[in-house]
Amino acid sequence: MNIRNATLADLETIAQIEHKTFASKEACSKEKLKERLKTYPNHFYLLEEKDKVISFIDGFTTNEENLTDLMYASASLHDEKGKWQMVFGFATRPAYQHRGYGTYLMNHFIKKAKEEGRLGIVLTCKEKLIPYYSKFGYQNEGVSISTHGDVKWYQMRLTF
Repeated sequence: MNIRNATLADLETIAQIEHKTFASKEACSKEKLKERLKTYPNHFYLLEEKDKVISFIDGFTTNEENLTDLMYASASLHDEKGKWQMVFGFATRPAYQHRGYGTYLMNHFIKKAKEEGRLGIVLTCKEKLIPYYSKFGYQNEGVSISTHGDVKWYQMRLTF
């Protein structure tokens, strides 16, 4: 397995994984993915196996403590000196789920955020995924203020 930063050349593959993993109302558009890749490529990671992209994770850094819908909409809110690492996208090809790829990539993401001196990582997830993120040390803070995709999300925080 190899982890590397995503580039614009990876846009098509990332968009395909995004749309196979998330419901249409929740999935990030190709245009927004492109904006993210241009704005914070050093916070956008791909996990590959034999040169095939299996999983990705992305999110910008900010001094805001809570993840909001506006953050999903505008990568321009990224602050490279931000104290908190957000997660906006974390997806693994369906055929490769439940094999440890996501865990491997999330551990890398956590390690990088620690190395960069962030206070921690914030993400939102559906209720059924709370136990998964808890395994990494994320704490459930309850229902998120985000209603992205008209879904009930839970905010999870990993504090270093």
